[in-house]
Amino acid sequence: MSRTFSYYEPEAEALFSRIEWVDGAMEDIYSLLDAMDGADEVYHCAGMVSFHPKDKKELFLTNAEGTSNIVSAALEKNIRKFCHVSSIAALGLDGNLITGETFWKSSAENSSYAISKYGGEREIWRGIEEGLNAVIVNPSVILGPGNWNTGSTALFRKSYHGLKFYTEGTTGFVDVRDVAAIMTLLMNKNILRQRFIVSSENKSFREFFDFANTCFHQPKTFLKTGKGLSELACRTEIIRSSISRYKPLVTKETARASQLKKCYSNTKLKTALDYSFIPVEQSIKDTCSLLWKEWKN
Repeated sequence: MSRTFSYYEPEAEALFSRIEWVDGAMEDIYSLLDAMDGADEVYHCAGMVSFHPKDKKELFLTNAEGTSNIVSAALEKNIRKFCHVSSIAALGLDGNLITGETFWKSSAENSSYAISKYGGEREIWRGIEEGLNAVIVNPSVILGPGNWNTGSTALFRKSYHGLKFYTEGTTGFVDVRDVAAIMTLLMNKNILRQRFIVSSENKSFREFFDFANTCFHQPKTFLKTGKGLSELACRTEIIRSSISRYKPLVTKETARASQLKKCYSNTKLKTALDYSFIPVEQSIKDTCSLLWKEWKN
């Protein structure tokens, strides 16, 4: 895990000032043991996000097996407290409102990424049963600046170029500053053996892209994409990626996910911490502003 944290709020950087960042592969248990020498707390933020079929093996190696190694090392080193960054993808999909108590069920709608994150979470619960003092956070789609060819930041790249299409899917969104602050707050409190959905608001993908498009001075989306057009977009993206150095943003898994209407509850977290989230529109505005300045420079 290398230090790449960069943000436009000095306070966010300060939240991580007491963390020792570790360089090394998670499959190397010995390097993990060495890295944890003298450590008191562990923030397990490392993970891989991909919806490309070719990355399936690496997803499980990183998100599941890698987490297993980190848990075992933390138990060996008697780490006082452990924070694991999971994902809403590791939660079940039943019901109109998904909570931290929603049970996982095997389904064709579960992506390889989701299954790998669920596998990683199982390792955390295994560690808890063996005495690890851990807390789990399940962020929704994290908004913030970064490499805008990968991850959630790639969504902003689409808006920057004037995305015209929209789907009727819905999901949760959260600012990276909120995720950083909540992780620290949970580690500083006597909260153990629990998991919390970290999500500011539920928004449709159309709402997200319309606001981001506006921030980049682009027209709002106006072409509705159903299942058929989503599959066509998937094939087009695969062709485009085959002649470029970027992995496709639209795959069968992301196309399917963009049509699902999923809403996530943050009630448990807000009750535990009395926390107020940054509004999603403000997060989008701030991120677009920073990406715009970065592109101009």
